[in-house]
Amino acid sequence: MTDTPPDRLSVDARSPFFNEEVLAKGIGIRFNGRNRTDVLEYSVSEGWILVAAGKSRDRYGNPMTTRIKGTVEPFFDQAMGVAKPDAPSA
Repeated sequence: MTDTPPDRLSVDARSPFFNEEVLAKGIGIRFNGRNRTDVLEYSVSEGWILVAAGKSRDRYGNPMTTRIKGTVEPFFDQAMGVAKPDAPSA
């Protein structure tokens, strides 16, 4: 795995841009100079992020989303990474 985040990434497992390894490493998004924690998908080359639009849901229970355009800067964040549980001791 490289030290640079991918150009496009999604947290939805059904998306072709889902990458569990990168998400487990921990990734943060700086959008227009502000750190965002509510990003569902992003594209650096196209310059947009996908975020939930309030608490509304579609008929399948998925969040309604909106696409916001701007400057997207992904970065690896160790604090956001998924901690792997230690093996139980016998």
